[in-house]
Amino acid sequence: MQAELILSKYDQTVQSLAYELSAFIISEQKEIKEQVDLPANMIAYGYGNTYKEMICTIILSKKGIKLGINRGTELPDPAGLLSGTGKLHKYVEIKSSKDIHNPALRALLKEAFKAYLKRMDKK
Repeated sequence: MQAELILSKYDQTVQSLAYELSAFIISEQKEIKEQVDLPANMIAYGYGNTYKEMICTIILSKKGIKLGINRGTELPDPAGLLSGTGKLHKYVEIKSSKDIHNPALRALLKEAFKAYLKRMDKK
């Protein structure tokens, strides 16, 4: 797993959360591809190699992890999970395993997938 190249730079808490979040994304989004961007320090998930085909990213830092949502500003977020000042992209702070298994996060990922299908004209 290429993600290990990036994750090895972080403490055990960050690594554990990242592995758990990765497993969650893969279980929720069948056939999704994981791609590692070493210079950007992130792990991307999508259905192709282009930015347009990306669903989400795991953004790593010494303080913790965030789940970046591609075009998050365009998604419904009734639970108010999304943060960030980006004009297009938003993120969800992941502080614990509880955050990963929040039903609202699962719903947000489903909305991100629907938005992907619409972008790709695969309705």
